Amino acid sequence: MRRLRNVKIVATLGPASSDYTTIRALFEAGADVFRLNMSHGTHAEQKARYDIIRQIEADTGRPIAVLADLQGPKLRVGTFAAGAADLEEGFPFRFDLDPTEGEGHRVCLPHPEIFAALEPGATLLVNDGKIRLRVDECGPDFANCTVTTGGTISNRKGVNVPDVVLPLAALSDKDRADLEFACEMGADWLALSFVQRPEDVIEARTLARGRAAILSKIEKPAAVNAFEEILKVSDGIMVARGDLGVELPVHAVPPIQKRLIRRCRAAAKPVIVATQMLESMIESPMPTRAEVSDVATAIYEGTDAIMLSAESAAGRYPVDAVATMNSVAQSVENDPTYREVIEASRTVVRQTVADGIVAAAREIAEATDISAICCYTQSGKTVSLIARERPRVPIIAMSPVVQTLRKICLSWGVHAVRCEEVERFKMAVVNAARAARDFGFADETNQIVVTAGVPFNVQGTTNILRVAPCDERLIFRTDPE
Repeated sequence: MRRLRNVKIVATLGPASSDYTTIRALFEAGADVFRLNMSHGTHAEQKARYDIIRQIEADTGRPIAVLADLQGPKLRVGTFAAGAADLEEGFPFRFDLDPTEGEGHRVCLPHPEIFAALEPGATLLVNDGKIRLRVDECGPDFANCTVTTGGTISNRKGVNVPDVVLPLAALSDKDRADLEFACEMGADWLALSFVQRPEDVIEARTLARGRAAILSKIEKPAAVNAFEEILKVSDGIMVARGDLGVELPVHAVPPIQKRLIRRCRAAAKPVIVATQMLESMIESPMPTRAEVSDVATAIYEGTDAIMLSAESAAGRYPVDAVATMNSVAQSVENDPTYREVIEASRTVVRQTVADGIVAAAREIAEATDISAICCYTQSGKTVSLIARERPRVPIIAMSPVVQTLRKICLSWGVHAVRCEEVERFKMAVVNAARAARDFGFADETNQIVVTAGVPFNVQGTTNILRVAPCDERLIFRTDPE
């Protein structure tokens, strides 16, 4: 089950991918992380999918990460007496707190927090931005607007407010219940929707109590503006281009994507590029050339992971979508230009001993005949530092902590291997050599780089590096103690 690429693939599970056979096929086609979308399905349905993932993990002997994606606050209009209304450009329209069913000139917007934040001149977007309105006058319970882009508005369509930071918590009551459920179930990552400020992430981290890593979805202009602060308190980032492309001009999204990927890589935190990557494969067995180019661009930019949403959750060709993404990734990473781009964008960070160790490991691997970099880790931090270096050789992460191995399945280039606790560095080298051989990264004629921390089984102690042969007889001969 060795992957022949470094970028990771996240596949969303749903009605089209809920049984053992399909989920196993998704894994074998290339899925490294499975996303459970908490916006859809019951807890019982999500638990059944989780149990299947863990069964596949046991059957294949490969750690698999589970990402629980929280819904976040959903802002929606109320209902219309006729079910919908046609809004014409230049005409007035009113949003208010009156629960009476809407008509052609008004509708209820049952979110007083929106009215509290609105100012004249602000923009309201309805139905994924297809309808646009400018706020002319507003108060604590109303907003009189002018339609700037018309269309049909129907019951409970979503509303976006791109111009202001809303006084909304990132976690609704449903999200809090889903968060606790996901943590108790054993999810490795929690994705937070509609993050606006670092405090949103801190709240989720407090509730998670270390049971899952926190990944912040960047899908609002406020999150882009506060990105550095959000990144500091997050364990990972998702560039969620769907809502980002609604609330910002679409031409602004590609440079934002590139900038966020580079900042995440410099911080040694995994980043996922998501939304509409192979959208046409929901209905078609083949993607468009534009979609393939979009996936390739994210890989060239150095993202840790690329994600499928409805393509694998509800589409007609879920396994084909993963296989296509896997093939695109292999093709891109075999292109000599890929290495040129990745190495040109490398950020030099030399702040700690661990930074120096991983940089030296990468430099040794590139300057000599090294087959893999093997890293012993407790928390996964050193593995993330090695992944930041984007080395030319595979990264083998070894740990006795299965939760750590699952979490780092999201990191670029990492092959996670569970091992027993060791007390001496010599046995760490022996186990690393065995893993490199067993998983096809090396044979007895090759050498590997091994990094670890002494004393063993203590977080944050990476302080040693060794170039070692993959032949155990040579290891024991040179390390008799």
